[in-house]
Parts: sequence; structure tokens; C-alpha cells
Amino acid sequence: MAALQHPRRGQQNRQPTPTDVLEMAGMTRTPGTAPVSVSFCAPQNRKAILWAAILASSMGFIDSSVTAIAIPAMRSALGATLPQAQWISAAYLLAVSALVLTGGALGDRYGTAKVFVIGIWIFIVASLGCALAQDAPQMIAARAIKGIGAALMVPGSMALVSRAYPKEERGQALGLWAAASTATTALGPVLGGMLISWGGELGWRAIFAMNLPLGLISVWLLRNRIARDATQSTTALDLPGALLATAGLGLMALALTSRSELILPLGAAGLAAFTAFIWWEAVSPAPMIRLLMFRRRTFAMANLMTLALYFALNGVMFYLPMTATSVWGVSALEITAAFVPISVLIGVMSAPAGRWADRFGPGPLLAIGSALVALAYAGLAFFAEAGNFWGRIIPLMTLGGVGLGLLVAPLTAAVMADAGDDEQGAASGINNAIARVAGLIAVALMGRLAAWSYGAVNDPSLPGFGVPGSTTAHVAATSHAFALVAGIAAAMALVAAILSAVTIRGGKPGPSA
Repeated sequence: MAALQHPRRGQQNRQPTPTDVLEMAGMTRTPGTAPVSVSFCAPQNRKAILWAAILASSMGFIDSSVTAIAIPAMRSALGATLPQAQWISAAYLLAVSALVLTGGALGDRYGTAKVFVIGIWIFIVASLGCALAQDAPQMIAARAIKGIGAALMVPGSMALVSRAYPKEERGQALGLWAAASTATTALGPVLGGMLISWGGELGWRAIFAMNLPLGLISVWLLRNRIARDATQSTTALDLPGALLATAGLGLMALALTSRSELILPLGAAGLAAFTAFIWWEAVSPAPMIRLLMFRRRTFAMANLMTLALYFALNGVMFYLPMTATSVWGVSALEITAAFVPISVLIGVMSAPAGRWADRFGPGPLLAIGSALVALAYAGLAFFAEAGNFWGRIIPLMTLGGVGLGLLVAPLTAAVMADAGDDEQGAASGINNAIARVAGLIAVALMGRLAAWSYGAVNDPSLPGFGVPGSTTAHVAATSHAFALVAGIAAAMALVAAILSAVTIRGGKPGPSA
């Protein structure tokens, strides 16, 4: 990128002049004038940077959400076994979960835009590999590489927006970013259903190929629009912290996607590594994450809410299409009707919700939005066994979309509100790590619970949860299992509502660390 500047030749050993000092401090001047601040970008370039961040983060968010509805078609085309099909989904989430903290820290250390663009290039090359995969191992490997790119790209996208906009405008800008990101997560099954229904194998391959133009447009939008992407920290990268965080998150995520006998040893190893990471961050002279950030009430509670809400959201979004298409007689195209209201409502409501959060604080919006999501998912649990897709499920998903539209932008703004300019990547990395880990835990844990519920109330000889079938016992067992998933999701959303009502209140920042 032309705007990412480096020291000029022959200047490394000379003494800095007053102009150099001003430039290093983010200021410049002409003779006879007062110093003028040089921001991350010029005001007229903010919208281009915002759209670059939206396009890139949309690629990352849509990738995991579209998998749920595309897995059956991919499994058939690639000849994948059931464990391989699970790893097609898990490989991406595992890589993102393990590396997203490191990705945020790399952006703070080496430049937000630099690391962001590197992540985009990795992501779009790996997307091409997914589109061209000829068997399950190739697809699994390509999706793991995509996860690495997303770990660099997604936290960088949030940090770009935070650095580009002043604090008084940041809530609305982050609201637009969050609206697009979450709406595209919900839009994933819509696109997947349409392309698979109309294009067959070519359709699901086109899903991955779409990332190429999106990524290239994002890189083009950033070109020559970053005025100052200098290193945000003068200290060395916290390599021990990065390795421990990667090992801890990776092993714990791997435990949740492995065979039953491996859960305990892998989980224990992951917990030990993550405990060592926390200890190291507390004693390191240059930590990757300032643990004192969690002393700020808004930051800590917003991340805890993220864990609860994304657990609920991912559980329902992954297992609803599976249930509806396997036993409720809903086609891959029809299931998109459950996700269109979410995409539309988040897209329409998040920008005004971001403005309301700037004006009134995020607390009330988070409480109301989370309560509506909890009510909607409780309704899904109550009506699941009736299987009334158009009469009950669609209206309830619409109610959940209203709740998400109210809370997505304020939640993002609350996470970033207390972070300084040198902490934007770290704060974004923490929040994205929590969201990804929540999604991975939800898909893995809810799947185990759904399989247990399916087998606990029926004949073990039945096909299994998520397998297409029309017998009365199979339909009842699958619907009962999804009711358990939706009920747990409702409980987690209710926890988020209580947390926001009791602790965030008006959204005022907690004590500064």
C-alpha cells in the first residue's frame, strides 16, 4: 500500500529534527504555523475505510454461517464422511478461535491496515482453494487457512473503523459495521439456500468464489486512503503470550470437536495453557493484553454478554436449518425465509441504535434487545415439536431479529468505548475471540446435547439427529432435540439481558485502568 510509509534511506543514523519529532507524534506543520494533528485518515476517506472494513468482515462472518446449510451438498459432492463434514465447519472456527487474539495484537504492533490487508489476501486465496476443492481433506485444509486469514482480518476491520472515526462519531460508525457484519451472518443461509437450490454443486462452490471480488474491492478501497498507520507500540511483540493464547484457545476448541475420550485430556491441556497465558500477561513487561482492561465495567460486561449472546445465536442458526430441512419438510430455499427478517432488521435498525447508544448509553438497548431474543428463542423451544414453520417459527425469528437489531451496534460500541487508540486491535481481538469461541462451543456442545436428547427419548436404531426422514418417531425426536437447543439459547440470551440491566445500566464507562 502506497500510503504505508517507511523510513527514508540514509536517515536511520541522523539525529531527529523538530519536524521529525512532530511527525513521530502524529503532527506536522509548515513554517510559521502551529502544529496540525495528523489523524489515521482524512475525514473524506472515512466512508471508504468503513466500507472496506464492512466488506472484509462480511466475508469472515458469512463463511461460518453459510456452512450449516451448504454442508449436505458439500458432503455429497466431496464424498465426505460424517466426521469430515463436522471438520469442514470446525476447521475454520478452530483457526479463528486460536489466532484472533494474536491477530489483534499484530495489528496494534505492526499497523492495523497492514495486517488487515495481509489477512484479506490469505482469506481470498484460501476461498479460491475451497471453491476448487476436489475432496474433503482439501476442503478442510483450505478452510483452516481461511481461518488464519480471518483471524488477521476481522479484528483489524473493527480497529480500522475505531481509528478512522472520532469518539463522538464512533458509535454510529461501529453500528453500521456491526449491522453489516451480523446481517451477513444471517444472510449466509439465505445465499446458500438460493445458490444450492438453483446451482447444485456449482452453487456451493460459487459461495466461496464470491469472496474474491469482495476482498479485492476492500483492498482497493483502502489504497492511498490511510494517512498514518505507524506502529502503535514501540515494544516488541509478546511472542510467549501469542503462543500461549493460540495453544490454549486451540486446544480447548479442539477438545469440543473431538471424540468423547479426547475431550478431557485436550480440554485440560487447553485450560492449562490458557491459565499460563493469563499468568504471563499479568507479569509480562509488554503484555499482548492489558488485563487491567477488564477492570472497566463496561468492557468486561460487554464481553461477557458477547459470550452469552453469540452462544445463543450460533446454536439456533446452526441447528434450525438442519432441523427444518430434515424433518419439517422445508426446502433449502424455503429455510431462507427464517433468516431474511434478521438480515433486514439488523441492517435497518443498527445505525439508529448506534446513535441511540451514543446519546443514551448502550445499557437500556442491550437489556431490551437481549430480552426480546430470549423471548423469541423460548418461543422456538415451546413450538418446536409442532413444527409450524410458517405460522410460528418465522414470526419468532422476526421477533429475534428486532432484538438483535437493537443490541448489535450498542454491544460493539460498548466493547470499544473504553479502549484507547493503542488498544483498539487488542479490544477487537478479545471480543472477536470471545464471539468465535462462543460459536464453536455452541455448535459442538449443542450438537452433543441434541444427539443425547434424540437418543434419550427414542429407539437408538432411528437414523439420528439432523438426518432426513419422515417417520413419526424420527420427526418427534428431532423436534424435541431442537427444542432443547432453543431452550438453552433462550436461557443464555436471558443471562445477557440480566447482565446488561444490572451492571451496564446507562452504559457509563467503569473505572479507567
